[in-house]
Amino acid sequence: MQRLLFTPLTALLGSPCVRLLVPRVAPRTQCGCSCGIRRPLRPGQYSTISDVALQPGRGTVSLPSKAAERVVGRWLLVCSGTVAGAVILGGVTRLTESGLSMVDWHLIKEMKPPTSQEEWEAEFQKYQQFPEFKILNHDMTLAEFKFIWYMEYSHRMWGRLVGLAYILPAAYFWKKGWLTRGLKGRVLALCGLVCFQGLLGWYMVKSGLEEKPDSYDIPRVSQYRLAAHLGSALVLYCASLWTSLSLLLPQHKLPETRQLLRLRRFAHGTAGLVFLTALSGAFVAGLDAGLVYNSFPKMGESWIPEDLFTFSPLLRNVFENPTMVQFDHRVLGITSVTAITVLYFLSRRIPLPRRTKVAAATLLALAYTQVGLGISTLLMYVPTPLAATHQSGSLALLSVALWLMNELRRVPK
Repeated sequence: MQRLLFTPLTALLGSPCVRLLVPRVAPRTQCGCSCGIRRPLRPGQYSTISDVALQPGRGTVSLPSKAAERVVGRWLLVCSGTVAGAVILGGVTRLTESGLSMVDWHLIKEMKPPTSQEEWEAEFQKYQQFPEFKILNHDMTLAEFKFIWYMEYSHRMWGRLVGLAYILPAAYFWKKGWLTRGLKGRVLALCGLVCFQGLLGWYMVKSGLEEKPDSYDIPRVSQYRLAAHLGSALVLYCASLWTSLSLLLPQHKLPETRQLLRLRRFAHGTAGLVFLTALSGAFVAGLDAGLVYNSFPKMGESWIPEDLFTFSPLLRNVFENPTMVQFDHRVLGITSVTAITVLYFLSRRIPLPRRTKVAAATLLALAYTQVGLGISTLLMYVPTPLAATHQSGSLALLSVALWLMNELRRVPK
């Protein structure tokens, strides 16, 4: 009976599939006889699954630290991709003027869309009570309403998907012990930022649903809240992507010269400039400032339009005057592409690894592509497909800027 029980078990524990699960195996040394003598094992080092099972309180086998880092890095890379998708989908929702079609917010209840004619009519009647329908869409049909409703619904459901993509794997990795102490704090911050992002999105939508009796302007969300919503999404995206790249890409051991230090600082400043340019796009979208002056390089007949400072106090013009907002976005865009060009030529003067050179060249190519997209969007009066591509280009540019920064990061001592 013992032979029947233990022979298959011994074969199973010695199989190659099971051996792959074991972190480390102590080598055997030959003593001159037919038996093998096992070397002493350090604490925490096991030779077989049976050894692990015999350890008190050891129910599972932890991944080696490097393998765990790769798994967590890939997870955060996927998460950053979902955030990028949410930003792009949100931009399309704004461009199609669909963001105010859902006039209430429920975490679970709204996950089920209307299915019957009665439910759609009830949803449409709720929309008819708010300013966007009364002022802008008073002749909208139910079929047209369904389109904008599904656009906003898709954006909200994608946001919930982003939340699940962060929170569920984070809980699993935490329980498995695959997160270091530093990663635990960072993952907690990312999950908290995801939840904050959802609340901020509804806070933004509410600003477009408020009645303004003395105003006959087109109902729109507050450009301040829109910028806060986009800004927090960009911070979430950048933090996730940076952490992922830091875990997945092997770090270069570059000599700490004065030229490298200057290049690293300039790369950080350039990435910050790209971030600020992308954020200023929220004010352009919030005020429809892309429709004010549809010419380039001049704004109308002049380089500096006369209505730059029409609001009082002067600081209001920076955030509330569509002419000034478009002017600022142009200046930031031109400054960004100039800085990226200088950064590229600075990188050519230093011996850098091939991967770093590819990052710098890609950043330069994307910068000029983004400028071309921006000018085309402006001259063609902001068509939705081109404008959405321009917005996506800003994310791509920011991603490569982070990649280059990561390539140049200092090796910890």
